[in-house]
Amino acid sequence: MIKLVVDMLKINGCQKKLSLGWNVLARMCSSGETIKEVADPTKKICELMISCPKLGLDTSLSEKGIRVSPAVVENVLKRFENAGMLAYQFFEWAGKQQNYEHSVRAYHTMIESLAKIRQYQIMWDLVNTMRSMKILNVETFCIIMRKYARSQKVEEAVYTFNIMERYDVPPNLAAFNSLLSALCKSKNVVKAQEIFDGMKDRFIPDSKTYSILLEGWGKSPNLPKAREIFREMVDMGCDPDIVTYGIMVDILCKAGRVDEAVGIVKEMDSSVCKPTSFIYSVLVHTYGIENRIEDAVDMFLDMERNGIEADVAVYNALIGAFCKVNKLKNAYRVLNEMDCKGIRPNSRTCNIILNSLISCGDADEAYRVFRRMIKVCDPDADTYTMMIKMFCENDELEMALKVWKYMRLKQFVPGMHTFSVLINGLCKKGNVSKACVLLEDMMEKGIRPSSVTFGKLKQLLIKEGREDVLEFLREKMNLLVKEPLCD
Repeated sequence: MIKLVVDMLKINGCQKKLSLGWNVLARMCSSGETIKEVADPTKKICELMISCPKLGLDTSLSEKGIRVSPAVVENVLKRFENAGMLAYQFFEWAGKQQNYEHSVRAYHTMIESLAKIRQYQIMWDLVNTMRSMKILNVETFCIIMRKYARSQKVEEAVYTFNIMERYDVPPNLAAFNSLLSALCKSKNVVKAQEIFDGMKDRFIPDSKTYSILLEGWGKSPNLPKAREIFREMVDMGCDPDIVTYGIMVDILCKAGRVDEAVGIVKEMDSSVCKPTSFIYSVLVHTYGIENRIEDAVDMFLDMERNGIEADVAVYNALIGAFCKVNKLKNAYRVLNEMDCKGIRPNSRTCNIILNSLISCGDADEAYRVFRRMIKVCDPDADTYTMMIKMFCENDELEMALKVWKYMRLKQFVPGMHTFSVLINGLCKKGNVSKACVLLEDMMEKGIRPSSVTFGKLKQLLIKEGREDVLEFLREKMNLLVKEPLCD
């Protein structure tokens, strides 16, 4: 049965070898569709920021005579969003250049980077600077609320909403929805519901408001409460939109009620609100998790019969379903179909396949896929972390370092998790010196190591009698711990 269903995926007689999927991707990379190179000023700045010592960065940037524009600064800050303090050093330098003024977007990107590493005092200094320039807006506070909530600083997130008036930015429904969304996404839906109940007379809820709460209770998970919110939404005259239906389908699928979710989709077919590729991706993904591969493929084909074009998310769900039941050959066939339809895979596509191969212990094939992948799309943080962790766990430290070197060559700035897997791998092999260099590099970029990672290195340093190095690293880390909560 599975073979018959899978064969239906082949289109227009697209009879190709299994390996063609990756050959096709390599060809796509060499075509005119390749990603454009970063503008020269951005590239030069990024190279300097990666290679120059922190103390000499300002001088190096000035000596090169680099002229910055809002677009260049925004691009650089985005590239270094995982290295908050390094990004801030560049931000400060750029702000002093002649005929240049930071854009609102540059401020927002910098605020996000600083909040990510919990440098809240500097973050609020920037907010005050924006206030003096009269460029504060609702989005500024929405960013801060999201970041506080993500760090489980619930009271600070609510406080940020409450002081908007003080900054001459009156909170509106968008800000109210943003606060609720931030709390729900950080698994604080009970607090979000409490705030909603207390303020819904002040801010008249719309379909987005109810959809946010619906999703929050769904993730809780609390299906009865989610149904209650849905009923209240309808009773209040807010018609559910496609987003609401998508959330409801997702909630039911996560609650193990995929058949009920399918019923909703079938009802939608005959209504004004037609199901989207996202909704189908949720259903295909859920069937994949439940090892119901035939149902997953049937749902994919139903979507096509209903005239809904598959996008990369649906294909990723189908590839994931095949990987879940160790049908890698079929996953490669899906890649071929994507090419036949002109749909380019993304890093998520490749990560699904890599994760499956690594889970099966096929490190050699995983590395081959990785090498093909980098010719097609840019790896993301998950890609690099997976590959480095795989090699470290297989006692192939040189290969892990090779991937790390390639990552740096591509000017990708690693985050805490990527740093940690390599530092842990170095500790495992007893390479304390290299681990210390990486830890210092990590902290120079404003990234605070986890207690587990620091603890492993601490034990090795004590064992080798290098308390002086440990004390130096402790002092560095203490500088990152300072985090005033608000303004």
